[in-house]
Amino acid sequence: MTGAPVTVAVVGAGPRAVGLVERLGASRPELLGDRPLDVHLVDPYPVGSGRVWRTDQSALLTSNTAAGNVTMFTDQSATCAGPVRSGPTLARWAGIEAEDFATRATQGRYLSWVWERAVAQLGPAARVRVHPTRARALSGDRRGRQRLYLDGRTEPLLADVVVLAVGHLDAELDPEQVRLRDFAARYDLTYLPPGNPADADLALLAPGEPVLTRGLGLTFVDLMVLVTEGRGGEYRRDDGGVLRYRPSGREPRLMVGSRRGVPHLAKFGYRLAGEPPTLPRFFEAGALPDAERPLDFRTEVWPAMAKELGWGYYHELFTAHPDRTALPFAEFTDRYAALDWYSAERVELVRRAVPDRGDVLDLARLDRPLRRVRARSLTELQPYLHRWLDRSARRRGDPARSSDLGALLAAMSVWGELDRLASAGRLSVESVRTGVHGWWPGLLGHLATGPPAYRLEQLRAAADAGVVSFLGERMWVSPDDRRRSYRAGSATTPETVEARALVEARLPTAAPDRFADPLLHALQDAGDIVPAVVDCGGVPVPTGRLRVDPADSRIVDRTGATHPRRFALGPYTDGRHAMAFAPPAVDAPTFRHNDAAARAILDELRRSS
Repeated sequence: MTGAPVTVAVVGAGPRAVGLVERLGASRPELLGDRPLDVHLVDPYPVGSGRVWRTDQSALLTSNTAAGNVTMFTDQSATCAGPVRSGPTLARWAGIEAEDFATRATQGRYLSWVWERAVAQLGPAARVRVHPTRARALSGDRRGRQRLYLDGRTEPLLADVVVLAVGHLDAELDPEQVRLRDFAARYDLTYLPPGNPADADLALLAPGEPVLTRGLGLTFVDLMVLVTEGRGGEYRRDDGGVLRYRPSGREPRLMVGSRRGVPHLAKFGYRLAGEPPTLPRFFEAGALPDAERPLDFRTEVWPAMAKELGWGYYHELFTAHPDRTALPFAEFTDRYAALDWYSAERVELVRRAVPDRGDVLDLARLDRPLRRVRARSLTELQPYLHRWLDRSARRRGDPARSSDLGALLAAMSVWGELDRLASAGRLSVESVRTGVHGWWPGLLGHLATGPPAYRLEQLRAAADAGVVSFLGERMWVSPDDRRRSYRAGSATTPETVEARALVEARLPTAAPDRFADPLLHALQDAGDIVPAVVDCGGVPVPTGRLRVDPADSRIVDRTGATHPRRFALGPYTDGRHAMAFAPPAVDAPTFRHNDAAARAILDELRRSS
């Protein structure tokens, strides 16, 4: 052993922290040699699984990612500087099919196993200690050891480097949520703020009680599962193969709406069948016209993005399903390349080339399926939503519709170009605020981050059984003092409903100015962490994330300087790579990001005296 021990403290012990420790072990022999290393992890939740994937939660809750697309290990596709250390995917480790969706508890056990393996591979003279508590404060200058203060401990934990890997964060309530909470307290109502349903007191939702539910994303799906199957109900297929729900009688009645009014589209049940297109082809930051003024997202940037999505879609349609097209692909490609997305000529080209209207990409309808639906009553609205659920579940499982996946891959390809536009100051302030960090991520989430198709089947069955009803798009909620209840409605129908219970079925948005975590809150107050911003022509626009150096995840303070001994990783930072795990064989950015941070940490530890 050579030299005095060096210490790294990691706040947060979930998948992101495990991935970092794995990368520390991979590069330690090269960068730190045999110098003794102490690793401290601070988290009240179990190491590896963390809060989200903890192993004691209901087996009814599953991952929304197929098990074959979950790995914590680098492979030969990785272009990171550290050595590759391969390992099994979740599917292989658990002995299940790659297309299966593992329970969250199973995924938690996988993560715990990865943690044990990562600790074993840290090498000789490495000591690991877990502190099952919370960190509340951090102090220390740039040159000396950092002092991390923990709940239940009077003396600080001394560390040469501190890493914040706290995962998905809780947030302080915003002004509207405070108003709704206080209204509930005043009249003895039930209000459940944004959060994970597995952590909420769902016993407050009484059997048969109408419950206003705002949000139709993955959090709502968890809520639905826990108050249906979780209360003794049963999903079964009838003799015709249709999924039905048999209520237990203990379910509340969920009246649900959202901005879009429908759930996210289901996960794809197939892969591309045609020739992989080169992406992006039409949307590149350098190809957009220069202008003396910043570009407007809706009128000048989005049409180019839409054309890219169309290219991904029609490339797959022509190369995988040519029998459903009426023009030679080369002719279509040449003409498509010369036309603007919203031009009449482009519409006419598609009309001639794609005879079946069901094969035409309609981005406006994808974004807002209810935009032209106006129902006279909620009763009239329900059959439309039921049909939408049926179509959505079927389409995402039908390989004949693989052109939809082509559009999604094209959408993913424009993300980096959009960031470059914003960072170069070529977009207006309003475009960055409402487009880049507003509407566009919402559309991408709708296309890409939905539940498995069987969950939409279950939602349809629960709706048939009267356990769930839909309110429509642009849902609104208002406290009604006269009736001492919450009132809600939507833009889809003039009918309104009321209830004494309201659930915010979404996760909290933890921007730097609303961190509920005491450590981050204290660092924010001291100016030791700052919100990330995009400079739009000299006007800083907050992104809602914490600012770090994108090269190695060092924290940036209010002076604009990076702290050599403090790092931050995770979805709340502008490092962007929110997922702690990724599919195999794709050179995942998450692993490159973890690797760069680990090597920077080891470099700093090597210099520590």
